[in-house]
Amino acid sequence: MIRIFNHYVPRMAFILLLMEVMLLLATAGLASLAWLAEAQRAVKPGSVYWSALLFALLIVLSMGTLGMYQSDFRLHPGHALRQTLLRIVPALLLAFGMLSALSSMLPALRVAQLGAFAFLLGGATVLLTRLLLFSTVRTDRMADRLILLGDGALAQECMQLAVSKQGFQRFHVVGCVSVPGEERRVAASCLLPAGPSLLELARAHGAGEVVVSLGDRRGGAYPVRQLLECVLGGVRVVDAAAFFEREACQIRIDTLQPSYLIFGGGFDQSFLRASVKRTFDLAASGAICLAAMPVMLLAAACIVAEDGGPVFYQQERVGKDGRLFSVLKFRSMRSDAEGDGKPRWAAQDDPRVTRVGHWIRKLRIDELPQMLNVFRGEMSFVGPRPERAYFVGQLGEQVPYYNVRHSIKPGITGLAQVRYQYGASVDDAVRCRNSRLALRISIISSRPRLAA
Repeated sequence: MIRIFNHYVPRMAFILLLMEVMLLLATAGLASLAWLAEAQRAVKPGSVYWSALLFALLIVLSMGTLGMYQSDFRLHPGHALRQTLLRIVPALLLAFGMLSALSSMLPALRVAQLGAFAFLLGGATVLLTRLLLFSTVRTDRMADRLILLGDGALAQECMQLAVSKQGFQRFHVVGCVSVPGEERRVAASCLLPAGPSLLELARAHGAGEVVVSLGDRRGGAYPVRQLLECVLGGVRVVDAAAFFEREACQIRIDTLQPSYLIFGGGFDQSFLRASVKRTFDLAASGAICLAAMPVMLLAAACIVAEDGGPVFYQQERVGKDGRLFSVLKFRSMRSDAEGDGKPRWAAQDDPRVTRVGHWIRKLRIDELPQMLNVFRGEMSFVGPRPERAYFVGQLGEQVPYYNVRHSIKPGITGLAQVRYQYGASVDDAVRCRNSRLALRISIISSRPRLAA
């Protein structure tokens, strides 16, 4: 992984992005030269450069929007190529639409010269690049070799994560180093022979990283000096919590130490960051609200037509610094969803959900009215989902560091909504995936949806 602005980016994804940007720039340049030769016109080089840059950036942005930089490179090259084919055509169409809109608004950029030929050539370039990379990544030479310090339950989980890791990063676990006091959970065949130091073991097996996966670090068995030797010798030393965060976008609450939060990055609360975030909130929410206005009007009409009940639903939630506010949503459940007055977690196939509510929840249309909460400053566009005070009390008692999430504004969407399946219990909240950067957004950004 490569860390850029506190974000972990898969190394292979970063390489792929750079390769495709450069190749698409070259493709746009060739298309521009062909157009100039055919038209026999004198055009300033600057306009050609800008059109090529826009062409490359818009295609990369479209591919990223459709998840083409989250592909599984461990698939067979043929399967990976089919996945790319299914997404490259919509991505090119989306980029073509944006480029056409820009050409009409900014004719001086001369982006209209990049016609179908440029997009066909660009699509073929992306396919060939990915086919080559898919075949290369499957070789063991592209796998990162690592050693696990420990042979207990935590080491077993780290090994399972490394072996089953999907996506761009590949690992080869050299083995585990046994530490006195640990209850062995890994197979004896995975243990490395005792004797040499960690640094010597790493060099002997070509490992570039040591993952400290000890359940208990108290006592004299913790090899501090050997770990220091590894760091000084050029071998990375990573804590198991950081390894889970980096590779699974997950923070293991059961193994989290206070020092992880105290010395961790991603907690910037400066005026500059707050100003940039607020500007982004207003711009993004305003643009989405305008673009989705027809959909919102249609949803409101369908809600009224189904049962004649109210269109909107307001519910008290806990916001920044524990302050209460009313969140606004399209009503997706029956009006008597909580007729007895007792709060309940919403389930995946909740029987209280109406027919219209089923679809607006599935498509996230029910969340659109929360743009008004963003404009009021009660919520942010990105952040932990706000919960009701009743559930906050439960989660605060059962989930360590849960109330850290209230140090910032809640959001309409967050990492949990993108990466985690439907949550309907406290246990789902504990198991919810997160990241250290997202810790400033939510220490446990759970995805339980409540009655609404």
